[in-house]
Amino acid sequence: MPVNEQITDSVTQVNTKVVGETPAMGMGNLLVSTSQAIANAGHNATAAAQQGAVMMQAATVQGINSLMSIGTSIVGRSSEDILTPDSGR
Repeated sequence: MPVNEQITDSVTQVNTKVVGETPAMGMGNLLVSTSQAIANAGHNATAAAQQGAVMMQAATVQGINSLMSIGTSIVGRSSEDILTPDSGR
């Protein structure tokens, strides 16, 4: 059974088109996945920086709470040493 030449040409052209588009499709997929990975890394870095800032603030509050719980006379003495470093002691 003979096949129409137009059908054969059409199938050949479609196959050629698919083979020709494959490298571009592959690069497009690579670029999209790479950009998503970089965006995720940026979001993770931002979240880590925010959590680090919260941790540093909590540590500062704990340190100040410890200083304030020592007692007013010791805090006053420490403050005097800080404010007048050349007091001769």
